[in-house]
Amino acid sequence: MVLEPVVRPHPRFRDIVGALDRHMAANAAVAWLFAVTGPLVILLAVASKAGLSREDTASWIFGGYALGGVFSILMSYLYRQPIGIAWTIPGAVLVGPALGHLSFPEVIGAYLATGALLVVLGLSGLVRKVMALVPMPIVMGMVSGIFLPFALKIVAGFADDPAIAFAVVAAFFAASAVPSVGRFLPPVLAALVVGVIAVTASGHMTLQEPAHLELAHPKIFMPVFSARALLELVVPLAVTVIGIQNAQGCAILALAGYEPPVNMLALVSGVGSILSGLVGSVSACVTGPSNAIMCASGSKEQRFAAGILYGLLMLGFGLLAPLAAQLGLALPGAFIGVLGGLAMVRVLQGSLATAFGGELALGALATFLVTVSGVAILNIGAAFWGLVIGVATSWLLERPALRKVWHG
Repeated sequence: MVLEPVVRPHPRFRDIVGALDRHMAANAAVAWLFAVTGPLVILLAVASKAGLSREDTASWIFGGYALGGVFSILMSYLYRQPIGIAWTIPGAVLVGPALGHLSFPEVIGAYLATGALLVVLGLSGLVRKVMALVPMPIVMGMVSGIFLPFALKIVAGFADDPAIAFAVVAAFFAASAVPSVGRFLPPVLAALVVGVIAVTASGHMTLQEPAHLELAHPKIFMPVFSARALLELVVPLAVTVIGIQNAQGCAILALAGYEPPVNMLALVSGVGSILSGLVGSVSACVTGPSNAIMCASGSKEQRFAAGILYGLLMLGFGLLAPLAAQLGLALPGAFIGVLGGLAMVRVLQGSLATAFGGELALGALATFLVTVSGVAILNIGAAFWGLVIGVATSWLLERPALRKVWHG
Protein backbone atom coordinates (compact mmCIF):
# COMPACT_ATOMS: atom_id res chain seq x y z
CA MET A 1 0.00 0.00 0.00
CA VAL A 2 1.15 3.53 -0.73
CA LEU A 3 -0.53 4.90 2.38
CA GLU A 4 0.89 3.55 5.62
CA PRO A 5 -1.53 1.29 7.56
CA VAL A 6 -2.81 2.57 10.88
CA VAL A 7 -1.67 0.94 14.12
CA ARG A 8 -4.09 -1.60 15.57
CA PRO A 9 -5.66 -2.10 17.99
CA HIS A 10 -6.73 1.52 18.39
CA PRO A 11 -6.26 2.92 21.90
CA ARG A 12 -9.38 2.93 24.03
CA PHE A 13 -10.44 5.91 26.11
CA ARG A 14 -8.99 4.39 29.27
CA ASP A 15 -5.70 3.73 27.40
CA ILE A 16 -5.48 7.42 26.50
CA VAL A 17 -6.29 8.57 30.03
CA GLY A 18 -3.83 6.07 31.50
CA ALA A 19 -1.05 7.26 29.17
CA LEU A 20 -1.64 10.92 30.00
CA ASP A 21 0.79 11.28 32.91
CA ARG A 22 2.48 14.48 34.11
CA HIS A 23 5.19 14.26 31.42
CA MET A 24 2.64 14.00 28.62
CA ALA A 25 0.45 16.78 30.06
CA ALA A 26 3.39 19.15 30.58
CA ASN A 27 4.89 18.52 27.13
CA ALA A 28 1.51 18.93 25.41
CA ALA A 29 0.85 22.18 27.28
CA VAL A 30 4.27 23.64 26.41
CA ALA A 31 3.97 22.55 22.76
CA TRP A 32 0.55 24.22 22.64
CA LEU A 33 1.86 27.39 24.30
CA PHE A 34 4.65 27.52 21.75
CA ALA A 35 2.20 27.09 18.87
CA VAL A 36 -0.25 29.76 20.02
CA THR A 37 2.17 32.53 20.95
CA GLY A 38 5.15 33.17 18.67
CA PRO A 39 3.51 31.74 15.51
CA LEU A 40 0.33 33.66 16.29
CA VAL A 41 2.29 36.91 16.36
CA ILE A 42 3.62 36.10 12.87
CA LEU A 43 0.09 35.36 11.64
CA LEU A 44 -1.22 38.63 13.04
CA ALA A 45 1.69 40.59 11.58
CA VAL A 46 1.10 39.13 8.09
CA ALA A 47 -2.65 39.73 8.32
CA SER A 48 -2.15 43.30 9.49
CA LYS A 49 0.37 44.11 6.75
CA ALA A 50 -2.01 42.65 4.16
CA GLY A 51 -4.89 44.74 5.48
CA LEU A 52 -7.11 41.78 6.34
CA SER A 53 -10.17 42.56 8.41
CA ARG A 54 -10.58 41.35 11.99
CA GLU A 55 -13.16 38.79 10.79
CA ASP A 56 -10.83 37.48 8.07
CA THR A 57 -7.98 37.20 10.57
CA ALA A 58 -10.16 35.39 13.13
CA SER A 59 -11.24 32.93 10.43
CA TRP A 60 -7.55 32.31 9.57
CA ILE A 61 -6.85 31.59 13.25
CA PHE A 62 -9.79 29.18 13.39
CA GLY A 63 -8.66 27.29 10.30
CA GLY A 64 -5.02 27.09 11.32
CA TYR A 65 -5.63 25.97 14.90
CA ALA A 66 -9.04 24.27 15.16
CA LEU A 67 -8.69 22.17 12.01
CA GLY A 68 -5.04 21.50 12.85
CA GLY A 69 -6.17 20.29 16.25
CA VAL A 70 -8.68 17.87 14.72
CA PHE A 71 -6.03 16.36 12.44
CA SER A 72 -3.51 16.20 15.32
CA ILE A 73 -5.99 14.16 17.37
CA LEU A 74 -6.78 11.89 14.43
CA MET A 75 -3.17 11.17 13.41
CA SER A 76 -1.91 10.73 16.98
CA TYR A 77 -4.77 8.32 17.67
CA LEU A 78 -4.45 6.26 14.49
CA TYR A 79 -0.66 5.94 14.50
CA ARG A 80 0.09 6.09 18.27
CA GLN A 81 2.65 8.86 17.73
CA PRO A 82 2.71 12.47 18.98
CA ILE A 83 1.86 14.03 15.60
CA GLY A 84 1.09 17.74 15.63
CA ILE A 85 -0.61 19.36 12.63
CA ALA A 86 -0.87 23.14 12.23
CA TRP A 87 -0.38 25.85 9.64
CA THR A 88 2.96 26.49 7.96
CA ILE A 89 4.80 29.51 9.37
CA PRO A 90 7.21 29.87 6.38
CA GLY A 91 4.15 29.61 4.14
CA ALA A 92 2.52 32.54 5.94
CA VAL A 93 5.71 34.57 5.56
CA LEU A 94 5.75 33.65 1.87
CA VAL A 95 2.12 34.71 1.38
CA GLY A 96 2.60 38.05 3.15
CA PRO A 97 4.31 39.92 0.28
CA ALA A 98 2.03 38.24 -2.28
CA LEU A 99 -1.01 39.81 -0.62
CA GLY A 100 0.42 43.17 -1.62
CA HIS A 101 -0.40 42.52 -5.29
CA LEU A 102 -2.80 39.55 -5.19
CA SER A 103 -6.36 39.61 -3.90
CA PHE A 104 -7.26 37.40 -0.95
CA PRO A 105 -9.58 35.21 -3.14
CA GLU A 106 -6.63 34.64 -5.52
CA VAL A 107 -4.48 33.52 -2.59
CA ILE A 108 -7.32 31.23 -1.43
CA GLY A 109 -7.31 29.68 -4.89
CA ALA A 110 -3.56 29.03 -4.54
CA TYR A 111 -4.16 27.41 -1.13
CA LEU A 112 -6.69 25.00 -2.64
CA ALA A 113 -4.43 24.17 -5.61
CA THR A 114 -1.53 23.53 -3.21
CA GLY A 115 -3.73 21.21 -1.18
CA ALA A 116 -4.69 19.27 -4.32
CA LEU A 117 -1.02 18.91 -5.28
CA LEU A 118 -0.16 17.62 -1.80
CA VAL A 119 -2.97 15.06 -2.02
CA VAL A 120 -1.56 13.78 -5.32
CA LEU A 121 1.96 13.57 -3.88
CA GLY A 122 0.70 11.65 -0.85
CA LEU A 123 -1.44 9.18 -2.83
CA SER A 124 1.32 8.56 -5.39
CA GLY A 125 3.95 7.70 -2.80
CA LEU A 126 6.42 10.16 -4.36
CA VAL A 127 6.95 11.95 -1.04
CA ARG A 128 8.53 8.96 0.69
CA LYS A 129 10.69 8.21 -2.36
CA VAL A 130 12.01 11.78 -2.47
CA MET A 131 12.64 11.88 1.29
CA ALA A 132 14.61 8.62 1.05
CA LEU A 133 17.13 10.43 -1.16
CA VAL A 134 18.06 12.80 1.69
CA PRO A 135 20.30 11.02 4.27
CA MET A 136 19.44 11.35 7.96
CA PRO A 137 22.63 13.32 8.91
CA ILE A 138 21.72 15.99 6.36
CA VAL A 139 18.10 16.10 7.52
CA MET A 140 19.32 16.44 11.10
CA GLY A 141 21.63 19.27 9.98
CA MET A 142 18.51 21.08 8.77
CA VAL A 143 16.63 20.31 11.98
CA SER A 144 19.58 21.55 14.07
CA GLY A 145 19.72 24.76 12.05
CA ILE A 146 16.01 25.36 12.59
CA PHE A 147 16.08 24.62 16.32
CA LEU A 148 19.27 26.51 17.18
CA PRO A 149 17.59 29.96 17.10
CA PHE A 150 14.89 28.66 19.44
CA ALA A 151 17.49 27.33 21.88
CA LEU A 152 19.36 30.64 21.75
CA LYS A 153 16.21 32.33 23.06
CA ILE A 154 17.12 30.86 26.44
CA VAL A 155 20.11 33.20 26.50
CA ALA A 156 18.26 36.10 24.89
CA GLY A 157 15.57 35.82 27.56
CA PHE A 158 18.04 37.01 30.20
CA ALA A 159 18.49 40.24 28.23
CA ASP A 160 14.77 40.72 27.63
CA ASP A 161 13.49 39.90 31.13
CA PRO A 162 16.18 38.60 33.52
CA ALA A 163 13.85 37.86 36.46
CA ILE A 164 11.43 35.71 34.48
CA ALA A 165 14.22 33.98 32.55
CA PHE A 166 16.10 33.18 35.76
CA ALA A 167 12.97 31.78 37.42
CA VAL A 168 12.14 29.53 34.46
CA VAL A 169 15.71 28.26 33.97
CA ALA A 170 16.29 27.74 37.71
CA ALA A 171 13.11 25.67 38.01
CA PHE A 172 14.08 23.58 34.98
CA PHE A 173 17.57 22.81 36.27
CA ALA A 174 16.38 22.19 39.84
CA ALA A 175 13.90 19.56 38.64
CA SER A 176 16.55 18.08 36.31
CA ALA A 177 19.32 17.96 38.92
CA VAL A 178 17.30 16.52 41.80
CA PRO A 179 15.93 13.09 40.79
CA SER A 180 13.42 13.00 43.65
CA VAL A 181 11.87 16.26 42.35
CA GLY A 182 12.03 15.26 38.68
CA ARG A 183 10.11 12.04 39.32
CA PHE A 184 7.06 13.97 40.49
CA LEU A 185 7.56 17.26 38.68
CA PRO A 186 9.08 16.98 35.16
CA PRO A 187 11.57 19.79 34.38
CA VAL A 188 9.41 21.37 31.69
CA LEU A 189 6.34 21.33 33.94
CA ALA A 190 8.36 22.83 36.80
CA ALA A 191 9.60 25.59 34.50
CA LEU A 192 6.05 26.22 33.25
CA VAL A 193 4.53 26.46 36.73
CA VAL A 194 7.28 28.66 38.16
CA GLY A 195 7.27 30.80 35.01
CA VAL A 196 3.53 31.46 35.23
CA ILE A 197 3.93 32.45 38.89
CA ALA A 198 6.83 34.77 37.99
CA VAL A 199 4.89 36.37 35.12
CA THR A 200 1.84 36.92 37.32
CA ALA A 201 3.84 38.28 40.24
CA SER A 202 5.81 40.67 38.04
CA GLY A 203 2.68 42.07 36.42
CA HIS A 204 4.11 41.44 32.95
CA MET A 205 0.99 39.77 31.60
CA THR A 206 -0.51 42.75 29.84
CA LEU A 207 -4.05 42.61 28.48
CA GLN A 208 -4.87 45.43 26.08
CA GLU A 209 -8.55 45.24 27.11
CA PRO A 210 -10.63 43.15 29.54
CA ALA A 211 -10.85 39.51 28.47
CA HIS A 212 -14.27 38.33 27.27
CA LEU A 213 -15.50 34.96 26.05
CA GLU A 214 -16.30 34.83 22.35
CA LEU A 215 -16.57 31.89 19.95
CA ALA A 216 -14.96 32.03 16.53
CA HIS A 217 -17.18 32.65 13.52
CA PRO A 218 -15.28 31.24 10.52
CA LYS A 219 -16.02 32.58 7.07
CA ILE A 220 -16.17 30.57 3.87
CA PHE A 221 -14.16 32.24 1.09
CA MET A 222 -14.85 31.73 -2.61
CA PRO A 223 -11.54 31.08 -4.39
CA VAL A 224 -10.37 32.75 -7.56
CA PHE A 225 -7.95 30.70 -9.67
CA SER A 226 -5.60 33.09 -11.46
CA ALA A 227 -2.47 32.10 -13.38
CA ARG A 228 -0.29 34.65 -11.61
CA ALA A 229 -1.27 33.44 -8.13
CA LEU A 230 -0.89 29.77 -9.04
CA LEU A 231 2.51 30.31 -10.65
CA GLU A 232 3.78 32.43 -7.78
CA LEU A 233 2.51 30.45 -4.79
CA VAL A 234 1.62 26.80 -5.45
CA VAL A 235 5.07 25.27 -5.93
CA PRO A 236 6.76 27.33 -3.16
CA LEU A 237 3.94 26.51 -0.72
CA ALA A 238 4.13 22.80 -1.57
CA VAL A 239 7.91 22.84 -1.16
CA THR A 240 7.51 24.63 2.16
CA VAL A 241 5.12 21.95 3.42
CA ILE A 242 6.91 18.85 2.06
CA GLY A 243 10.53 19.99 1.92
CA ILE A 244 10.65 21.97 5.16
CA GLN A 245 7.78 21.45 7.60
CA ASN A 246 6.88 17.80 7.02
CA ALA A 247 10.52 16.80 6.53
CA GLN A 248 11.39 18.44 9.83
CA GLY A 249 8.42 16.98 11.72
CA CYS A 250 8.98 13.46 10.37
CA ALA A 251 12.70 13.66 11.15
CA ILE A 252 11.91 14.52 14.76
CA LEU A 253 9.59 11.52 15.01
CA ALA A 254 12.20 9.24 13.43
CA LEU A 255 14.85 10.53 15.86
CA ALA A 256 12.48 9.65 18.72
CA GLY A 257 12.22 6.06 17.45
CA TYR A 258 8.93 6.21 15.53
CA GLU A 259 8.16 5.35 11.89
CA PRO A 260 6.26 8.44 10.71
CA PRO A 261 3.58 7.79 8.06
CA VAL A 262 5.18 10.08 5.48
CA ASN A 263 2.72 9.52 2.63
CA MET A 264 -0.33 9.71 4.88
CA LEU A 265 0.93 12.94 6.42
CA ALA A 266 1.37 14.44 2.95
CA LEU A 267 -2.22 13.42 2.14
CA VAL A 268 -3.51 14.85 5.44
CA SER A 269 -1.57 18.07 4.82
CA GLY A 270 -3.27 18.32 1.44
CA VAL A 271 -6.78 17.69 2.75
CA GLY A 272 -6.08 20.02 5.67
CA SER A 273 -4.81 22.70 3.29
CA ILE A 274 -8.01 22.52 1.25
CA LEU A 275 -10.32 22.69 4.27
CA SER A 276 -8.35 25.41 6.05
CA GLY A 277 -7.93 27.32 2.81
CA LEU A 278 -11.70 27.56 2.46
CA VAL A 279 -11.79 29.51 5.75
CA GLY A 280 -8.81 31.68 4.85
CA SER A 281 -5.89 29.85 6.47
CA VAL A 282 -2.50 29.11 4.93
CA SER A 283 -1.54 25.52 4.09
CA ALA A 284 -1.50 22.78 6.75
CA CYS A 285 1.64 20.83 7.67
CA VAL A 286 3.33 18.65 10.28
CA THR A 287 4.82 20.74 13.07
CA GLY A 288 8.52 20.29 13.88
CA PRO A 289 8.95 22.29 17.11
CA SER A 290 5.70 21.03 18.66
CA ASN A 291 6.59 17.42 17.82
CA ALA A 292 10.01 17.96 19.36
CA ILE A 293 8.53 19.28 22.59
CA MET A 294 6.07 16.40 22.80
CA CYS A 295 8.97 13.95 22.39
CA ALA A 296 11.10 15.69 25.02
CA SER A 297 10.45 13.28 27.90
CA GLY A 298 8.35 10.40 29.13
CA SER A 299 7.69 6.93 27.76
CA LYS A 300 7.77 6.54 23.98
CA GLU A 301 4.67 4.34 24.11
CA GLN A 302 2.65 7.02 25.94
CA ARG A 303 3.51 10.08 23.87
CA PHE A 304 0.57 9.63 21.52
CA ALA A 305 -1.55 10.87 24.43
CA ALA A 306 0.43 14.13 24.41
CA GLY A 307 -0.43 14.48 20.71
CA ILE A 308 -4.13 13.97 21.44
CA LEU A 309 -4.09 16.49 24.31
CA TYR A 310 -2.15 18.95 22.15
CA GLY A 311 -4.81 18.55 19.45
CA LEU A 312 -7.61 19.16 21.94
CA LEU A 313 -5.89 22.33 23.17
CA MET A 314 -5.37 23.51 19.59
CA LEU A 315 -9.03 22.80 18.81
CA GLY A 316 -10.13 24.77 21.87
CA PHE A 317 -7.83 27.64 20.92
CA GLY A 318 -9.32 27.76 17.43
CA LEU A 319 -12.90 27.65 18.70
CA LEU A 320 -12.15 30.43 21.21
CA ALA A 321 -9.88 32.28 18.82
CA PRO A 322 -10.71 35.86 19.89
CA LEU A 323 -10.22 35.18 23.63
CA ALA A 324 -7.34 32.75 23.18
CA ALA A 325 -5.44 35.15 20.94
CA GLN A 326 -5.88 37.93 23.47
CA LEU A 327 -4.54 35.82 26.35
CA GLY A 328 -1.74 34.27 24.30
CA LEU A 329 -0.45 37.62 23.11
CA ALA A 330 -0.50 38.93 26.69
CA LEU A 331 2.27 36.51 27.77
CA PRO A 332 5.75 38.09 27.65
CA GLY A 333 8.00 36.92 24.83
CA ALA A 334 10.84 36.13 27.21
CA PHE A 335 8.71 33.57 29.05
CA ILE A 336 7.64 31.72 25.90
CA GLY A 337 11.08 31.94 24.30
CA VAL A 338 12.95 30.55 27.32
CA LEU A 339 10.36 27.85 28.02
CA GLY A 340 10.24 26.68 24.40
CA GLY A 341 14.03 26.71 24.14
CA LEU A 342 14.44 24.59 27.28
CA ALA A 343 11.88 22.08 25.99
CA MET A 344 13.91 21.65 22.77
CA VAL A 345 17.39 21.37 24.28
CA ARG A 346 17.46 17.56 24.40
CA VAL A 347 16.10 17.27 20.86
CA LEU A 348 18.71 19.76 19.61
CA GLN A 349 21.40 17.73 21.35
CA GLY A 350 20.22 14.54 19.64
CA SER A 351 19.94 16.14 16.21
CA LEU A 352 23.44 17.62 16.45
CA ALA A 353 24.86 14.25 17.48
CA THR A 354 23.15 12.52 14.52
CA ALA A 355 24.23 15.24 12.08
CA PHE A 356 27.90 15.42 13.04
CA GLY A 357 28.57 12.11 14.78
CA GLY A 358 29.36 10.00 11.70
CA GLU A 359 29.71 10.06 7.94
CA LEU A 360 28.34 12.87 5.74
CA ALA A 361 29.28 15.40 8.43
CA LEU A 362 30.43 17.90 5.78
CA GLY A 363 27.10 17.78 3.96
CA ALA A 364 25.33 18.10 7.31
CA LEU A 365 27.46 21.13 8.14
CA ALA A 366 26.62 22.79 4.82
CA THR A 367 22.93 22.13 5.47
CA PHE A 368 23.21 23.51 9.00
CA LEU A 369 24.95 26.73 7.90
CA VAL A 370 22.53 27.45 5.04
CA THR A 371 19.53 26.77 7.28
CA VAL A 372 20.82 28.97 10.12
CA SER A 373 21.45 31.80 7.63
CA GLY A 374 17.71 32.14 7.03
CA VAL A 375 18.33 33.36 3.49
CA ALA A 376 15.40 32.65 1.16
CA ILE A 377 16.03 32.11 -2.56
CA LEU A 378 13.20 32.41 -5.12
CA ASN A 379 10.79 32.92 -2.22
CA ILE A 380 11.64 29.45 -0.86
CA GLY A 381 12.98 29.19 2.68
CA ALA A 382 16.56 28.49 3.70
CA ALA A 383 15.72 25.08 5.21
CA PHE A 384 14.83 23.66 1.78
CA TRP A 385 17.97 25.08 0.18
CA GLY A 386 19.96 23.70 3.10
CA LEU A 387 18.84 20.19 2.13
CA VAL A 388 19.63 20.79 -1.54
CA ILE A 389 23.09 22.23 -0.87
CA GLY A 390 23.83 19.61 1.78
CA VAL A 391 23.09 16.72 -0.60
CA ALA A 392 25.08 18.46 -3.36
CA THR A 393 28.05 18.95 -1.00
CA SER A 394 28.05 15.29 0.01
CA TRP A 395 27.70 14.21 -3.62
CA LEU A 396 30.75 16.29 -4.56
CA LEU A 397 32.97 15.68 -1.53
CA GLU A 398 31.59 12.63 0.30
CA ARG A 399 30.37 10.53 -2.61
CA PRO A 400 31.36 7.04 -1.33
CA ALA A 401 29.51 7.59 1.95
CA LEU A 402 26.49 9.04 0.14
CA ARG A 403 26.36 6.08 -2.26
CA LYS A 404 26.48 3.74 0.72
CA VAL A 405 23.39 5.44 2.19
CA TRP A 406 21.50 5.48 -1.12
CA HIS A 407 22.20 1.83 -1.94
CA GLY A 408 21.81 0.50 1.59
